[in-house]
Amino acid sequence: MLAQLLGRGTALGLCLSGCRSFSALAELPDTHQILRQTCRDFADRELTPIAGRLDREHAFPLKQVQELGAMGVMAMEVPEELGGAGMDYLAYSLAVEEISRGCASTGCVVSVNNSLYIGPVLKFGTEEQKTEWITPFTTGEKVGCFALSEPGNGSDAGAASTVARQEGDEWVLNGTKAWITNSWDAAATVVFATTDKKLKHKGISAFLIPMPHPGLSLGKKEDKLGIKATSTANIILEDCRVPLGNMLGPRGAGFKIAMQTLDSGRIGIAAQALGIAQASLDCAADYAHKRIAFGAPIGKLQAVQFKLADMNVAVESARLLTWKAALLRDSKKPFTKEAAMAKLTASEAVTFCSHQAIQVLGGMGYVSDMPAERHYRDARITEIYEGTSEIQRLVIAGQILKEYQA
Repeated sequence: MLAQLLGRGTALGLCLSGCRSFSALAELPDTHQILRQTCRDFADRELTPIAGRLDREHAFPLKQVQELGAMGVMAMEVPEELGGAGMDYLAYSLAVEEISRGCASTGCVVSVNNSLYIGPVLKFGTEEQKTEWITPFTTGEKVGCFALSEPGNGSDAGAASTVARQEGDEWVLNGTKAWITNSWDAAATVVFATTDKKLKHKGISAFLIPMPHPGLSLGKKEDKLGIKATSTANIILEDCRVPLGNMLGPRGAGFKIAMQTLDSGRIGIAAQALGIAQASLDCAADYAHKRIAFGAPIGKLQAVQFKLADMNVAVESARLLTWKAALLRDSKKPFTKEAAMAKLTASEAVTFCSHQAIQVLGGMGYVSDMPAERHYRDARITEIYEGTSEIQRLVIAGQILKEYQA
Protein backbone atom coordinates (compact mmCIF):
# COMPACT_ATOMS: atom_id res chain seq x y z
CA MET A 1 0.00 0.00 0.00
CA LEU A 2 2.78 2.44 0.89
CA ALA A 3 4.64 1.47 -2.23
CA GLN A 4 1.58 2.22 -4.35
CA LEU A 5 1.11 5.53 -2.58
CA LEU A 6 4.71 6.64 -3.05
CA GLY A 7 5.18 5.30 -6.57
CA ARG A 8 7.64 2.80 -7.98
CA GLY A 9 11.06 3.01 -9.55
CA THR A 10 14.26 4.51 -8.25
CA ALA A 11 12.39 7.17 -6.31
CA LEU A 12 10.61 4.59 -4.21
CA GLY A 13 13.56 2.33 -3.86
CA LEU A 14 14.35 5.16 -1.48
CA CYS A 15 17.95 4.63 -2.42
CA LEU A 16 18.49 8.29 -1.59
CA SER A 17 20.01 8.97 -4.99
CA GLY A 18 19.48 12.67 -4.44
CA CYS A 19 20.18 12.56 -0.73
CA ARG A 20 23.53 10.88 -0.22
CA SER A 21 24.99 13.38 2.20
CA PHE A 22 23.63 13.72 5.71
CA SER A 23 23.34 17.48 5.34
CA ALA A 24 20.73 16.89 2.64
CA LEU A 25 18.45 15.48 5.33
CA ALA A 26 17.78 18.96 6.64
CA GLU A 27 14.61 18.32 4.68
CA LEU A 28 13.41 14.81 4.00
CA PRO A 29 12.91 13.68 0.40
CA ASP A 30 9.29 13.85 -0.77
CA THR A 31 8.91 10.08 -0.67
CA HIS A 32 9.95 9.95 2.95
CA GLN A 33 7.71 12.86 3.88
CA ILE A 34 4.71 11.10 2.35
CA LEU A 35 5.59 7.89 4.17
CA ARG A 36 5.99 9.73 7.45
CA GLN A 37 2.65 11.49 7.09
CA THR A 38 0.89 8.26 6.13
CA CYS A 39 2.17 6.50 9.25
CA ARG A 40 1.37 9.55 11.37
CA ASP A 41 -2.20 9.61 10.12
CA PHE A 42 -2.55 5.88 10.83
CA ALA A 43 -1.20 6.35 14.36
CA ASP A 44 -3.54 9.26 15.07
CA ARG A 45 -6.55 7.41 13.68
CA GLU A 46 -5.96 3.80 14.74
CA LEU A 47 -3.47 3.74 17.62
CA THR A 48 -3.60 6.83 19.83
CA PRO A 49 -7.31 6.36 20.70
CA ILE A 50 -6.81 2.76 21.86
CA ALA A 51 -3.24 2.78 23.23
CA GLY A 52 -4.41 3.22 26.81
CA ARG A 53 -6.84 0.31 26.56
CA LEU A 54 -4.24 -1.95 24.95
CA ASP A 55 -1.92 -1.10 27.82
CA ARG A 56 -4.50 -1.77 30.54
CA GLU A 57 -5.70 -5.03 29.00
CA HIS A 58 -2.25 -6.26 27.90
CA ALA A 59 -3.92 -6.84 24.54
CA PHE A 60 -1.84 -7.63 21.46
CA PRO A 61 -2.85 -5.17 18.69
CA LEU A 62 -3.61 -7.88 16.13
CA LYS A 63 -5.99 -5.88 13.95
CA GLN A 64 -3.64 -2.91 13.79
CA VAL A 65 -0.62 -5.11 13.04
CA GLN A 66 -2.50 -6.72 10.16
CA GLU A 67 -3.43 -3.28 8.80
CA LEU A 68 0.20 -2.22 9.05
CA GLY A 69 1.14 -5.40 7.21
CA ALA A 70 -1.25 -4.51 4.41
CA MET A 71 0.44 -1.10 4.25
CA GLY A 72 3.88 -2.70 3.96
CA VAL A 73 5.12 -1.51 7.35
CA MET A 74 5.73 -5.01 8.76
CA ALA A 75 8.39 -5.72 6.11
CA MET A 76 9.79 -2.36 5.15
CA GLU A 77 13.17 -3.41 3.77
CA VAL A 78 12.06 -6.70 2.23
CA PRO A 79 12.15 -6.68 -1.60
CA GLU A 80 8.83 -6.59 -3.39
CA GLU A 81 9.37 -10.05 -4.90
CA LEU A 82 9.35 -11.46 -1.36
CA GLY A 83 6.20 -9.54 -0.43
CA GLY A 84 7.80 -6.54 1.27
CA ALA A 85 7.71 -2.78 0.70
CA GLY A 86 11.19 -2.58 -0.84
CA MET A 87 12.10 0.55 1.13
CA ASP A 88 15.22 1.60 3.02
CA TYR A 89 16.18 1.91 6.67
CA LEU A 90 15.56 5.63 6.87
CA ALA A 91 11.99 4.95 5.78
CA TYR A 92 11.77 2.16 8.35
CA SER A 93 12.98 4.43 11.16
CA LEU A 94 10.41 7.08 10.22
CA ALA A 95 7.62 4.50 10.25
CA VAL A 96 8.63 3.08 13.64
CA GLU A 97 8.81 6.56 15.16
CA GLU A 98 5.34 7.55 14.00
CA ILE A 99 3.76 4.23 14.98
CA SER A 100 5.43 4.40 18.42
CA ARG A 101 4.16 7.95 18.88
CA GLY A 102 0.67 6.48 18.74
CA CYS A 103 1.37 3.25 20.65
CA ALA A 104 4.80 2.20 21.87
CA SER A 105 3.76 -1.45 22.10
CA THR A 106 2.71 -1.55 18.46
CA GLY A 107 5.96 0.18 17.52
CA CYS A 108 7.83 -2.53 19.39
CA VAL A 109 6.02 -5.30 17.48
CA VAL A 110 6.85 -3.57 14.20
CA SER A 111 10.49 -3.18 15.20
CA VAL A 112 10.98 -6.78 16.33
CA ASN A 113 9.39 -8.24 13.21
CA ASN A 114 11.33 -5.99 10.84
CA SER A 115 14.79 -5.80 12.32
CA LEU A 116 15.22 -8.72 14.72
CA TYR A 117 13.30 -11.47 12.95
CA ILE A 118 13.20 -10.60 9.24
CA GLY A 119 16.51 -8.71 9.30
CA PRO A 120 18.88 -11.65 9.89
CA VAL A 121 16.94 -13.96 7.56
CA LEU A 122 17.07 -11.34 4.81
CA LYS A 123 20.82 -10.85 5.24
CA PHE A 124 22.02 -14.38 5.98
CA GLY A 125 19.31 -16.71 4.69
CA THR A 126 19.34 -18.78 1.53
CA GLU A 127 16.81 -17.99 -1.18
CA GLU A 128 14.73 -20.95 -0.02
CA GLN A 129 14.85 -19.75 3.58
CA LYS A 130 13.82 -16.23 2.56
CA THR A 131 10.78 -17.54 0.72
CA GLU A 132 9.76 -19.82 3.60
CA TRP A 133 10.61 -17.64 6.59
CA ILE A 134 10.10 -14.07 5.33
CA THR A 135 7.22 -13.94 2.83
CA PRO A 136 4.53 -15.24 5.26
CA PHE A 137 5.67 -12.61 7.77
CA THR A 138 5.26 -9.57 5.56
CA THR A 139 1.48 -9.20 5.79
CA GLY A 140 0.99 -8.86 9.54
CA GLU A 141 -0.85 -12.19 9.67
CA LYS A 142 2.29 -13.66 11.25
CA VAL A 143 5.04 -12.06 13.33
CA GLY A 144 8.42 -13.40 14.38
CA CYS A 145 10.72 -13.06 17.37
CA PHE A 146 14.43 -13.18 18.23
CA ALA A 147 15.77 -15.47 20.95
CA LEU A 148 19.25 -14.43 22.06
CA SER A 149 19.12 -13.47 25.75
CA GLU A 150 19.17 -16.09 28.48
CA PRO A 151 18.40 -15.96 32.21
CA GLY A 152 22.11 -16.10 33.04
CA ASN A 153 23.85 -14.16 30.31
CA GLY A 154 22.09 -10.78 30.01
CA SER A 155 24.43 -8.38 28.24
CA ASP A 156 27.04 -11.13 27.79
CA ALA A 157 25.49 -12.51 24.61
CA GLY A 158 28.51 -14.71 23.94
CA ALA A 159 27.90 -16.77 27.07
CA ALA A 160 25.03 -18.77 25.60
CA SER A 161 24.26 -21.96 27.54
CA THR A 162 21.59 -23.14 25.10
CA VAL A 163 23.14 -25.95 23.09
CA ALA A 164 22.43 -27.61 19.75
CA ARG A 165 23.80 -31.03 18.83
CA GLN A 166 23.52 -32.78 15.49
CA GLU A 167 21.76 -36.12 15.37
CA GLY A 168 21.54 -37.52 11.85
CA ASP A 169 19.70 -35.04 9.68
CA GLU A 170 18.43 -32.96 12.61
CA TRP A 171 19.61 -30.42 15.13
CA VAL A 172 18.48 -31.01 18.72
CA LEU A 173 18.27 -27.87 20.87
CA ASN A 174 18.13 -27.61 24.66
CA GLY A 175 18.08 -24.48 26.81
CA THR A 176 16.04 -21.47 27.89
CA LYS A 177 15.83 -18.06 26.23
CA ALA A 178 14.61 -15.10 28.29
CA TRP A 179 12.77 -11.80 27.72
CA ILE A 180 11.61 -12.77 24.24
CA THR A 181 9.36 -10.04 22.83
CA ASN A 182 6.42 -11.23 20.69
CA SER A 183 6.92 -14.78 22.03
CA TRP A 184 3.26 -15.61 22.73
CA ASP A 185 2.14 -14.10 19.43
CA ALA A 186 4.96 -15.29 17.18
CA ALA A 187 4.81 -17.90 14.42
CA ALA A 188 8.59 -18.36 14.22
CA THR A 189 11.78 -17.44 16.02
CA VAL A 190 15.49 -17.06 15.35
CA VAL A 191 17.27 -18.98 18.13
CA PHE A 192 20.96 -18.79 19.01
CA ALA A 193 22.61 -21.90 20.44
CA THR A 194 26.12 -23.21 21.01
CA THR A 195 27.17 -25.91 18.57
CA ASP A 196 30.79 -26.10 19.79
CA LYS A 197 31.55 -25.06 23.39
CA LYS A 198 35.32 -25.14 22.83
CA LEU A 199 35.07 -22.21 20.42
CA LYS A 200 33.12 -20.03 22.91
CA HIS A 201 31.35 -17.20 21.05
CA LYS A 202 32.69 -18.50 17.73
CA GLY A 203 30.85 -21.74 18.41
CA ILE A 204 27.38 -20.15 18.45
CA SER A 205 25.01 -20.84 15.55
CA ALA A 206 21.59 -19.49 14.57
CA PHE A 207 18.47 -21.57 13.89
CA LEU A 208 15.00 -20.96 12.48
CA ILE A 209 12.22 -22.64 14.44
CA PRO A 210 8.48 -22.47 13.71
CA MET A 211 6.07 -21.79 16.56
CA PRO A 212 4.42 -23.77 17.96
CA HIS A 213 6.82 -26.70 17.56
CA PRO A 214 7.44 -29.97 19.43
CA GLY A 215 10.03 -29.46 22.13
CA LEU A 216 9.44 -25.69 22.27
CA SER A 217 7.29 -24.26 25.04
CA LEU A 218 6.66 -20.81 26.46
CA GLY A 219 6.99 -19.57 30.00
CA LYS A 220 4.47 -17.28 31.66
CA LYS A 221 3.87 -13.85 30.21
CA GLU A 222 5.97 -11.34 32.11
CA ASP A 223 4.06 -8.60 33.93
CA LYS A 224 6.09 -5.61 32.79
CA LEU A 225 6.43 -1.95 33.70
CA GLY A 226 5.65 -0.80 30.15
CA ILE A 227 4.95 -1.86 26.55
CA LYS A 228 2.28 -4.04 28.09
CA ALA A 229 0.49 -4.82 24.82
CA THR A 230 3.48 -6.92 23.74
CA SER A 231 4.00 -10.43 25.05
CA THR A 232 7.33 -11.19 26.73
CA ALA A 233 8.23 -14.65 28.01
CA ASN A 234 10.86 -17.36 28.18
CA ILE A 235 11.24 -19.77 25.28
CA ILE A 236 12.07 -23.22 26.64
CA LEU A 237 13.73 -25.78 24.38
CA GLU A 238 13.64 -29.42 25.47
CA ASP A 239 15.00 -31.80 22.84
CA CYS A 240 13.59 -29.47 20.21
CA ARG A 241 14.36 -31.02 16.82
CA VAL A 242 14.66 -29.10 13.57
CA PRO A 243 16.03 -30.14 10.15
CA LEU A 244 19.66 -29.37 9.29
CA GLY A 245 18.38 -26.88 6.73
CA ASN A 246 16.95 -24.72 9.53
CA MET A 247 20.41 -23.41 10.42
CA LEU A 248 20.66 -19.74 9.46
CA GLY A 249 24.03 -18.86 7.97
CA PRO A 250 27.16 -21.00 8.38
CA ARG A 251 27.85 -23.05 11.47
CA GLY A 252 29.55 -20.88 14.08
CA ALA A 253 28.31 -17.61 12.56
CA GLY A 254 25.60 -17.07 15.16
CA PHE A 255 27.42 -14.46 17.25
CA LYS A 256 28.26 -12.45 14.12
CA ILE A 257 24.63 -12.69 12.97
CA ALA A 258 23.38 -11.56 16.38
CA MET A 259 25.74 -8.59 16.64
CA GLN A 260 25.04 -7.35 13.12
CA THR A 261 21.31 -7.76 13.73
CA LEU A 262 21.53 -5.73 16.93
CA ASP A 263 23.48 -2.97 15.17
CA SER A 264 20.53 -2.47 12.83
CA GLY A 265 17.96 -3.11 15.54
CA ARG A 266 19.32 -0.30 17.64
CA ILE A 267 18.22 2.17 14.98
CA GLY A 268 14.69 0.79 15.35
CA ILE A 269 14.81 1.15 19.14
CA ALA A 270 16.07 4.71 18.75
CA ALA A 271 13.10 5.40 16.49
CA GLN A 272 10.73 3.82 19.00
CA ALA A 273 12.18 6.01 21.75
CA LEU A 274 11.79 9.06 19.53
CA GLY A 275 8.12 8.29 19.01
CA ILE A 276 7.47 8.08 22.74
CA ALA A 277 9.53 11.21 23.38
CA GLN A 278 7.58 13.14 20.74
CA ALA A 279 4.30 11.94 22.25
CA SER A 280 5.49 13.15 25.66
CA LEU A 281 6.38 16.56 24.24
CA ASP A 282 3.03 16.75 22.41
CA CYS A 283 1.18 15.92 25.61
CA ALA A 284 3.09 18.47 27.69
CA ALA A 285 2.79 21.29 25.14
CA ASP A 286 -0.93 20.71 24.68
CA TYR A 287 -1.52 20.74 28.44
CA ALA A 288 0.60 23.89 28.82
CA HIS A 289 -1.76 25.67 26.43
CA LYS A 290 -4.93 24.54 28.19
CA ARG A 291 -4.09 24.52 31.89
CA ILE A 292 -4.85 27.86 33.52
CA ALA A 293 -2.97 28.84 36.67
CA PHE A 294 -2.37 32.27 38.20
CA GLY A 295 -4.80 33.66 35.65
CA ALA A 296 -2.98 32.47 32.51
CA PRO A 297 -2.01 29.28 30.67
CA ILE A 298 0.96 27.65 32.41
CA GLY A 299 2.76 27.80 29.04
CA LYS A 300 3.31 31.48 29.87
CA LEU A 301 5.48 30.49 32.85
CA GLN A 302 9.19 30.54 32.16
CA ALA A 303 9.74 27.36 34.18
CA VAL A 304 7.37 25.45 31.90
CA GLN A 305 8.80 27.06 28.77
CA PHE A 306 12.30 25.93 29.75
CA LYS A 307 11.08 22.35 30.17
CA LEU A 308 9.44 22.36 26.75
CA ALA A 309 12.54 23.87 25.17
CA ASP A 310 14.85 21.25 26.71
CA MET A 311 12.50 18.45 25.66
CA ASN A 312 12.41 19.70 22.08
CA VAL A 313 16.20 20.00 21.89
CA ALA A 314 16.59 16.44 23.20
CA VAL A 315 14.10 15.04 20.67
CA GLU A 316 15.52 16.85 17.64
CA SER A 317 19.13 15.99 18.55
CA ALA A 318 18.29 12.31 18.93
CA ARG A 319 16.26 12.35 15.73
CA LEU A 320 19.17 13.65 13.67
CA LEU A 321 21.50 11.00 15.11
CA THR A 322 18.94 8.33 14.29
CA TRP A 323 18.55 9.54 10.72
CA LYS A 324 22.32 9.70 10.33
CA ALA A 325 22.72 6.08 11.48
CA ALA A 326 19.96 4.95 9.11
CA LEU A 327 21.45 6.88 6.21
CA LEU A 328 24.90 5.40 6.80
CA ARG A 329 23.39 1.93 6.82
CA ASP A 330 21.51 2.64 3.60
CA SER A 331 24.74 3.89 2.03
CA LYS A 332 26.46 0.61 3.07
CA LYS A 333 28.94 2.51 5.22
CA PRO A 334 30.01 1.55 8.77
CA PHE A 335 27.28 2.52 11.21
CA THR A 336 27.95 0.53 14.41
CA LYS A 337 29.04 3.59 16.39
CA GLU A 338 26.29 5.81 15.02
CA ALA A 339 23.59 3.21 15.75
CA ALA A 340 24.82 2.93 19.34
CA MET A 341 24.94 6.73 19.63
CA ALA A 342 21.41 7.01 18.27
CA LYS A 343 20.02 4.41 20.66
CA LEU A 344 21.86 5.86 23.64
CA THR A 345 20.80 9.42 22.91
CA ALA A 346 17.21 8.63 21.97
CA SER A 347 16.59 6.30 24.91
CA GLU A 348 17.98 8.80 27.41
CA ALA A 349 16.05 11.59 25.68
CA VAL A 350 12.76 9.75 26.06
CA THR A 351 13.42 9.02 29.72
CA PHE A 352 14.06 12.74 30.23
CA CYS A 353 11.10 13.91 28.13
CA SER A 354 8.58 11.54 29.69
CA HIS A 355 9.76 12.63 33.13
CA GLN A 356 9.46 16.32 32.26
CA ALA A 357 6.02 15.79 30.75
CA ILE A 358 4.77 14.49 34.09
CA GLN A 359 6.26 17.55 35.82
CA VAL A 360 4.42 19.86 33.42
CA LEU A 361 1.14 18.02 33.99
CA GLY A 362 1.64 17.83 37.74
CA GLY A 363 -0.95 15.59 39.42
CA MET A 364 -2.63 14.90 36.09
CA GLY A 365 0.61 13.41 34.84
CA TYR A 366 0.52 10.78 37.57
CA VAL A 367 -2.87 9.30 36.70
CA SER A 368 -3.84 7.10 33.77
CA ASP A 369 -6.51 9.55 32.60
CA MET A 370 -3.64 11.20 30.73
CA PRO A 371 -1.10 9.33 28.57
CA ALA A 372 1.95 10.88 30.26
CA GLU A 373 2.28 8.13 32.86
CA ARG A 374 2.11 5.44 30.14
CA HIS A 375 4.81 7.22 28.16
CA TYR A 376 6.96 7.30 31.30
CA ARG A 377 6.55 3.55 31.78
CA ASP A 378 7.03 2.71 28.11
CA ALA A 379 10.18 4.83 27.90
CA ARG A 380 12.18 2.90 30.46
CA ILE A 381 12.71 -0.27 28.44
CA THR A 382 14.43 1.59 25.61
CA GLU A 383 17.51 2.02 27.82
CA ILE A 384 17.63 -1.73 28.42
CA TYR A 385 16.71 -3.97 25.50
CA GLU A 386 18.87 -4.50 22.42
CA GLY A 387 21.83 -3.38 24.51
CA THR A 388 21.71 -1.33 27.71
CA SER A 389 22.94 2.25 27.81
CA GLU A 390 26.10 0.93 29.47
CA ILE A 391 26.72 -1.44 26.56
CA GLN A 392 26.11 1.39 24.08
CA ARG A 393 28.82 3.44 25.77
CA LEU A 394 31.23 0.52 25.54
CA VAL A 395 30.44 0.09 21.85
CA ILE A 396 30.89 3.81 21.16
CA ALA A 397 34.16 4.01 23.09
CA GLY A 398 35.49 0.89 21.40
CA GLN A 399 34.78 2.34 17.98
CA ILE A 400 36.37 5.68 18.90
CA LEU A 401 39.56 3.98 20.09
CA LYS A 402 39.73 1.97 16.86
CA GLU A 403 39.39 5.15 14.82
CA TYR A 404 42.16 6.93 16.69
CA GLN A 405 44.41 3.89 16.60
CA ALA A 406 44.02 3.78 12.82
